[in-house]
Amino acid sequence: MDPYLQWELSQMDNHVPFRASTHHQHHTWAKTYHSFPELYIQPRSTEEIRKIVHLAQRCRRRLVVVGCGHSPSDLTCTSSWMINLDHYNKILDIDQDCKTVVMQAGIRLHDLIAQLKDSGLAMPNLGSIDNQSIAGALATATHGSSTRHGILSQSVKSLKIMLANGHEVSCSADGNRDLFRAALVSLGALGVVTEVTFQMISAFRLQWSQSLHSLEEIVADWEQDLWNRAEFTRIWWLPYKKKAVRWRADKTIQDIQVPPSNWWTGALGFHTYHILLYISTWVPRILPALERFVLSVQYGFQHDGDRATGVQESHAGLLMNCLYSQFVNEWAIPLVKGPEALARLSAWFHGDDEVARIPYDLGNLYVHAPIEIRVTDTSANPGPRPYLDNTVPDGPTLYLNATLYRPYGRDPPCWKRYYEAFEWLMKELGGRPHWAKNFSSVTKDEFHDMYPNMKDWLRVRHQSDPDGMFVGDWHRRHLVLETDREVMFPFEERASRTEPAKAGGLNWFGQLPAKSSSPHSNEESFDVMYETREGGRSYNYEK
Repeated sequence: MDPYLQWELSQMDNHVPFRASTHHQHHTWAKTYHSFPELYIQPRSTEEIRKIVHLAQRCRRRLVVVGCGHSPSDLTCTSSWMINLDHYNKILDIDQDCKTVVMQAGIRLHDLIAQLKDSGLAMPNLGSIDNQSIAGALATATHGSSTRHGILSQSVKSLKIMLANGHEVSCSADGNRDLFRAALVSLGALGVVTEVTFQMISAFRLQWSQSLHSLEEIVADWEQDLWNRAEFTRIWWLPYKKKAVRWRADKTIQDIQVPPSNWWTGALGFHTYHILLYISTWVPRILPALERFVLSVQYGFQHDGDRATGVQESHAGLLMNCLYSQFVNEWAIPLVKGPEALARLSAWFHGDDEVARIPYDLGNLYVHAPIEIRVTDTSANPGPRPYLDNTVPDGPTLYLNATLYRPYGRDPPCWKRYYEAFEWLMKELGGRPHWAKNFSSVTKDEFHDMYPNMKDWLRVRHQSDPDGMFVGDWHRRHLVLETDREVMFPFEERASRTEPAKAGGLNWFGQLPAKSSSPHSNEESFDVMYETREGGRSYNYEK
């Protein structure tokens, strides 16, 4: 361990553990990026987190909090100090009357779901996976697929955050409201979220059905009740066959009905598809045939109207298997723009430039299927809206997710041009990218145009962390962190280089500041603090 750090540790309370290792290799779930943090730290208490923050102040180190690393971008990459909260994962309180749960922020969703079951509770909505920590799912605006639900942050009642000065601050709709609105989608740039109070509901089962339809039928039903007939709806679009699989689910008291399994759901199907996807990186023209194979074998569908049904516990019904390493590029657009988006993108796939009106040549490009289509609606939410909520504020939001698999770590040859064309269309339709995905063409100015409240988020971020302890290269590239000048924060980390990794993806290396005292390291620099009548600390983030 670094001698400077050892000396600083010697000056602190040795009864509070500092659980750090120096040889950790971090990678995203999809292994799109790999990085090598100077320290990998796994605290088990609030005091341990506070000690980490104080040491980072003294040693001029950026802090990155990471859970499962499911975002395929370099958002969680660092050569500085990485905090993992897997051991800071307890449920602290369950209020059965109000159905609220207080939990430490590192708890993984699958562990939370399992413990909620014992109390007869469930999360009201879920995304497609449950491997994230609750803090990570909130930080990037994770969502499910229902017009009766918004993003997961909509169910948060209050948060506690450890700021860069080591003070743990509470925020909610009723107190520190600006901080609450910034922290509901924080992108990891405000501090260490330590505690979450979440609104649950009674445990429930889902009765679902999925069926095959023509794209024409899906679009015709768009303005009718496609998205409103059931509580949960999602669609998988197969662009070459111009077909779509529609999945719908409602709450039920029916007995569990396990959906039938076949060879596809086992190891043989998993590896067969993986090998075929790998072959397609060398011979892309097989992808339309592979789409037909997936429809027939994975879904078991041959003709329009074919269907499958099941009854499952809520989480089992809402989750899906992501299968392999992948690029994901998901955008939120107004739901009413959905038919136009599908028509133009479909035309582009089939070489109809007149209808597509997308200024990128298709050439011999072939893409993976399916394209996932989901929906949310935050417009009726009575609570405070997160500053960086990417949903439409005045109506339902449609999400289009252009997934590309990376079989055995190999990038598909279509990804750059496909994503350029896809992002161009999404921007023209008033879209915003999902924060955790692989968007690449959005400039800082475009982000400011997309988010009228960006300046408010940046104001709160700077007040919470004036030295940039939680600021990395991803934040600098995509967000204007100073409104009047482009300067680095004292602790900010910039990428110095990337290089190809042996297992695929990129190795990421950052540039760290020299160790010396911070100009803002004393408590008085946090001038947003004031004393409350109860004698504790509170913060004023108002303009």
